[in-house]
Amino acid sequence: MSRTTSPPRRTRTAVLAAYALVAAAAGTVTALDGPASAAAAGCTVDYSIQSSWSGGFTTAVAVTNTGDAVSSWKLEWNFAGNQKVTQGWSSTVTQSGTAVSATNASWNGTLATGASASFGFNATATGTNAVPAAFKLNGVTCNTSGGEDPTDPTDPPPANAKVDNPYTGAGVYVNPEWSAKAAAETGGSRISRQPTGVWLDRIAAIEGVGNGMGLRDHLDEAVRQAAGRPFVVQLVIYNLPGRDCAALASNGELGPTEITRYQKEYIDPIAAILADSKYAGLRIVTTVEIDSLPNLVTNVSPRVTATPQCDVMKANGNYIKGVGYALNHLGAVPNVYNYVDAGHHGWIGWDDNFNASAQMFKQAATAEGSTVDKVHGFIVNTANYGATKENNFTINDSVAGKSVRESKWVDWNRYVDEQSFAQAFRQEAVNVGFPSGIGMLIDTSRNGWGGTARPGGPGAQTSVDTYVDGGRYDRRIHLGNWCNQAGAGLGERPKASPATGIDAYVWMKPPGESDGASKVIPNDQGKGFDQMCDPAYTGNPRNNNHMSGALGNAPLSGDWFSAQFQELMKNAYPAL
Repeated sequence: MSRTTSPPRRTRTAVLAAYALVAAAAGTVTALDGPASAAAAGCTVDYSIQSSWSGGFTTAVAVTNTGDAVSSWKLEWNFAGNQKVTQGWSSTVTQSGTAVSATNASWNGTLATGASASFGFNATATGTNAVPAAFKLNGVTCNTSGGEDPTDPTDPPPANAKVDNPYTGAGVYVNPEWSAKAAAETGGSRISRQPTGVWLDRIAAIEGVGNGMGLRDHLDEAVRQAAGRPFVVQLVIYNLPGRDCAALASNGELGPTEITRYQKEYIDPIAAILADSKYAGLRIVTTVEIDSLPNLVTNVSPRVTATPQCDVMKANGNYIKGVGYALNHLGAVPNVYNYVDAGHHGWIGWDDNFNASAQMFKQAATAEGSTVDKVHGFIVNTANYGATKENNFTINDSVAGKSVRESKWVDWNRYVDEQSFAQAFRQEAVNVGFPSGIGMLIDTSRNGWGGTARPGGPGAQTSVDTYVDGGRYDRRIHLGNWCNQAGAGLGERPKASPATGIDAYVWMKPPGESDGASKVIPNDQGKGFDQMCDPAYTGNPRNNNHMSGALGNAPLSGDWFSAQFQELMKNAYPAL
């Protein structure tokens, strides 16, 4: 199953120089209420530089009204350097010397208390490009900042004591490379400040692929964004030997036997960087090797879904050894929180797979010197499409004398959505020997299934199939479909502690990054062509010989897929 990303090819030195100039550009400026007036004003401002280049930059600004409702607005600030605005959108931006003002467009002038408006601009700049020190909304000072930069990465933050849920009370890292791509899309500024995972999908990604950011670059920027507060940075550890043995689109660089290279050239350097004392104040969440261990349960002989590649990986034990080694060495860093990938309900929710997967995870968690204590939890639905909650039917419903489990869609699974599955799997993991305090993450980056196709209520009770098919939010043709699914939408926005046993909803998969190419594309990344990414493909035993449901004209896995990003925004639920 395709789950890989490639960093964009930008000049890394220029990017880092821009970050140094921007200082705390990714932060939110805290509101201070101004003096009483006819309409008491107040605001918070998120002023973030989305991209920069030699001599210029692009900025996104979001202003939230914390005072009385207004029917029009004007935001003012002063640049500290020689910045000159050259183009604006979603507002009228004017400048006189260093003084800048942005007034609302005709359609976004009304701001109720708590409402927000967003706009952006391009500008030229050389030298200092610091965040404006103060803003005014409708003439009233609503926030100020200044003084010593609190996010200087040369000043290590204090070390954290391990907490039960790393997301509680913490900010979460916004990847500036993904954020810039999202913001460049029409309407993308609505979500470009959401936190997403950083995918380390090959050895070269540790230093930075091409001119992209490397691991240290991301961690330095995370320290900068943290500004001394509790802060999570999310990493995807994804480079096992013989990776993704049941799919071709995201096969990796390491062959089935290259376990030593994985350990010494991939895991060891990552662990060494994470152990640097300058990052001790971060809460580093690792998602460990998606699409690996469940394959050793479901896609090996004598299953009809077996592949020769998965049989090889089970026989040589390198998935078990690799995951155990990663958990042991990454888990030795005090501020690292390991979450092992646990598939999704449409993969291991069946009786034959459920306990067997938990046992397999325990085997890996106790391999290569690791222990179950080095597993902080599990993540489900990574880069997949299963609905978080299906509200129109439950596994206990019956129609016309038949259980929902007998429907073609559910197909005797014991779970109908990711949240019920995650909560049950958490308990199963505890039952087989994992600590009772483990938590779960659910990737909601692409499982919203909104738009016009979203059912408003249960399906007709003509039969169990009409009932389930008419009411299900997940509109895939089959639960086994995984590649660039047509009709998908952004899901719940990232949040901490959304339900019992769930540490967070996360966007571990950055929306807009392809699952795999819809046709053969020669490449040097080891990524093959998987027919499940071809919209004309009629299926295989793993999706019960259904159509793939994939979008056409898709690029290689990890490359930016604008059409998919636009579809995800269009079908977002909750809506944008």
